[in-house]
Amino acid sequence: MEFRTYSSPHLPVSDSVPVMMQRVLLALLPGTICFTWLFGAGVIINLLLASITALVAEAAVLKLRKRPVTTLLDGSALLTGVLLALALPPLTPWWIPVVGSLFAIVIAKQLYGGLGYNPFNPAMAGYVVLLISFPLELTLWSAPGMHMGLVDSVIYAFTGSLPEQQTLDALTSATPMDSIKTRLGLSETLSEIQGSPLFGSFAGAGWEWINLWFLVGGLWLIKMRVIQWQIPVGMLLGLAGIAFVFHAFDPDTYSSPLFQVFSGAAMLGAFFIATDPVSACTTPRGRIYFGLGIGVLVYIIRTWGGYPDGVAFAVLLMNMAAPTIDHYTRPRVFGEKG
Repeated sequence: MEFRTYSSPHLPVSDSVPVMMQRVLLALLPGTICFTWLFGAGVIINLLLASITALVAEAAVLKLRKRPVTTLLDGSALLTGVLLALALPPLTPWWIPVVGSLFAIVIAKQLYGGLGYNPFNPAMAGYVVLLISFPLELTLWSAPGMHMGLVDSVIYAFTGSLPEQQTLDALTSATPMDSIKTRLGLSETLSEIQGSPLFGSFAGAGWEWINLWFLVGGLWLIKMRVIQWQIPVGMLLGLAGIAFVFHAFDPDTYSSPLFQVFSGAAMLGAFFIATDPVSACTTPRGRIYFGLGIGVLVYIIRTWGGYPDGVAFAVLLMNMAAPTIDHYTRPRVFGEKG
């Protein structure tokens, strides 16, 4: 017997996980295209290796756990691989995205029970393991526009061989934030450092455009209600707010808020990483505090820490705090006193 309801109440049906993941991947596309245009085919190689490894690892673990492999269709493993790849330098050897994806899926996600149970963002957990274990390989950034072609990039990724008359030192370059951290330690002023060709109009050359396109994709996600606004706004306000205070105090030592929010992985982190619905806060006020905490930690790590960018570490640290924040920011139940 079939029952149908033609009168109210009707509750809106929320989008499924696959649809949400597809929209996030679509929103990543503008920034990814810009990233590839500026840094070359190495970005595509990282994306393919990390994504394929994530899918194969997820399928293998699901098979071992006797779970349906069709769960792969939710897109979460693919998104993990893509986010990890976007955090990697374009000149890394092939095994870097493979090892990172394996750790992200097998250890950081499936070991805790799979999608919905992981306390940490899997992509950032994989990236931090790579950063701590293989620091040299994760410094292999090229200058925007100075990259190899597709064939040479494939040969280098799998064999380590460079084209004739080219050296790795000639291809690699310090990132803008790494340059600031290093040269400030040599007693140079910020105005002297930012006169370098590494810097653009208001942030690092090339990086400002990558972050702008990730911002466009992130705003579209908010408009489509795939993510909530509190975490991105909280993170960017936390980062820009503390940067404003220190920049106003000493502009020759501390970079501007505009530089901070359009450098490194700030926009990618704010809209696509920190907003992970599983490992982030879930209450409205909690999401704001969660985002603010990430923004402040990113600035602290960038300015005084040992790494030029701190998005991954900040997200993982706040992932640990998320359950406590949610506990103390629970909305009051209707009818409950005080």
